[in-house]
Amino acid sequence: MLTIRLARTGKRNTAQFKIMLQENTVAPGGRHVEILGSHNPHSKETVFHTERIKYWLEKGATTSDTVHNLLVKNSVIAEKKRVVKLPKKVVAVEAEAPKEEAAVKIEETPAEVITEKVKDAVPVEKVEESKAE
Repeated sequence: MLTIRLARTGKRNTAQFKIMLQENTVAPGGRHVEILGSHNPHSKETVFHTERIKYWLEKGATTSDTVHNLLVKNSVIAEKKRVVKLPKKVVAVEAEAPKEEAAVKIEETPAEVITEKVKDAVPVEKVEESKAE
């Protein structure tokens, strides 16, 4: 299956991205079928080859979440933006209930939920110190 996604280029701390059409099993910087544009996040400059992008989308190519949101933002396609998935993380949160519930695992939750729970969080070092005492 073909996927339109970003491939990082540029020097350290000055990232730029190529918008590439690739087989979904190939690494993002690897072999590509076609380069469909570029994106510079520092200057917010984005270049698209809109006819080629629309052609490949009609042929059944999919887009990554970030590329999809860039295409919607620049009105290349008329759809709703997608929610970009957060990576799985484990956050230690002090519970007001019994000590068995002290560590809470948060996996694939929206950023609002994580920030609400982290406000009441105790740093891991303090939790470990209290266990040692």
